Amino acid sequence: MIIPYTELEPAILRALLEDIVTRDGTDYGEVELSTEQKLQRALSLLKSGKAVIVYSELHETCTLQEKSKYE
Repeated sequence: MIIPYTELEPAILRALLEDIVTRDGTDYGEVELSTEQKLQRALSLLKSGKAVIVYSELHETCTLQEKSKYE
């Protein structure tokens, strides 16, 4: 299920994105980014329409996914 980020309160969106970008196994390449940089990158992807927040009922978690997977 896709969750429109625009329907989330700013504090909830930030907490959700922080949870996503700080999970174990999250890899952002060779350069280490701060949590704030990761948050800004994730928000930028959402605002540009390149990514969506997806809730998995099976795993009861939210992830950030490429929007193209759901078109």
